[in-house]
Amino acid sequence: MENLSPARILVLGGGFGGVHTAMELEKRLPSNSNTQITLVSQTNFFLFTPMLHEVAASDLDITHIVSPLRTLLKRTHILIGDVDAIDLAARRVRVRHGRERHVHTLEYDQIVIALGSITNFYGLPGLERHALTMKSLGDAIELRNRVIATLEEADNECASGDDGLLTFVVAGGGFAGVETIAAVNDFVRESLSFYRGIDPARVRMVLVHAGPVLLPELGPELGGYAQNKLGERGVEIHINAKVRDVDAARVLLSDGTHIQARLVVWTAGTSPHPLLHELPCALDRGRIHVDETLRVPGFPGVWALGDCAVVPDRRTGGTHPPTAQHALREARTAARNIVATLGGAPCVPFAFRTVGQLAAIGRRTGVARIFGFNFSGFFAWWLWRTIYLGKLPRLEKKVRVAIDWTLDLIFTKDFVQFLAVRAQALPDLPDRPSEPISEAVLMETTR
Repeated sequence: MENLSPARILVLGGGFGGVHTAMELEKRLPSNSNTQITLVSQTNFFLFTPMLHEVAASDLDITHIVSPLRTLLKRTHILIGDVDAIDLAARRVRVRHGRERHVHTLEYDQIVIALGSITNFYGLPGLERHALTMKSLGDAIELRNRVIATLEEADNECASGDDGLLTFVVAGGGFAGVETIAAVNDFVRESLSFYRGIDPARVRMVLVHAGPVLLPELGPELGGYAQNKLGERGVEIHINAKVRDVDAARVLLSDGTHIQARLVVWTAGTSPHPLLHELPCALDRGRIHVDETLRVPGFPGVWALGDCAVVPDRRTGGTHPPTAQHALREARTAARNIVATLGGAPCVPFAFRTVGQLAAIGRRTGVARIFGFNFSGFFAWWLWRTIYLGKLPRLEKKVRVAIDWTLDLIFTKDFVQFLAVRAQALPDLPDRPSEPISEAVLMETTR
């Protein structure tokens, strides 16, 4: 497109919505244009979240589901930091970055708000302090480390009487919760052959779901199938129940059930980014109202998408769900409309119908609903892997993931902990090599 007005385009968020908006802008803007694209992200990589549970369960290497932003975006200025404030009236954003939390003020002509969502603990007692989450790469690594540490501790005779040590509780019966409990269940049970001091009967896998059937997005048939399969594999499922209280050794459910457990994973709640509450635009439960072109009414040059936005669906009269596949298409539409706006052309409305949804439920089994058709078992699992492998950015990552999956068919899972701990070292000692170091000095320096 020619005759574009010079502009500063600011994209907030390094998830599906933000990264794909910047990628699409690079495709649509001429290389010789005076338009500057800036992406603000908390991390310097794009995380492919659908495969997060496979990292936690040692099916994939931790670096194979992330792509450095600088390999995906060639013409975009990337700033790694936290968005501190958004001033829509003055058209500027305050960002903090670096070890010293240095402040940058970024001015813009067009802004895309795609900050995603955060975990919501709903104020439940002890939950934030004691529960793990599954939204980031760090979460997956922490879960993997905690599971392995639990196995190492339980293998010793002194832990044989700790009934809650080998109990793993996952709260949330949606995609994240089901895939997490299935992956952890496979990982633990496959690893037991190497931990001969653990009686398999001590292992207890618990999934807590507030609704009557798992995976409600896929319907009762597939949800029931997933529920039966997990039950056959030793997963204890509590439906129509919610977590009420958590401490270091116990979980209390809404039906009065007490579960002795020291590892709890919370996947049952998210909320839009809290910074959105400070914006003067119309909100719906913390999400920004946009029109069908993804523009924020009353604020020229402001766009929102993904988990941050309530996007109207012209076909149904409702709204589009805040899923990754919608965020990806919304990003393309937003980028197209920004370029159209700069060139004085009309904007196009966002229109997309969900293609399908898939979930892996362990042991090369899955459930899928594609174009209204249900699939389950091995074929659904194969669909899951094939479709998501195709959506994974960059050929290099696709090849690495394919190799990991192939090796997983042949070899056992790796249960090495990834610990970011510096090696122990002695402090500086007097430079007198001929003089022996006394035992008291050694004891003091190694404390």
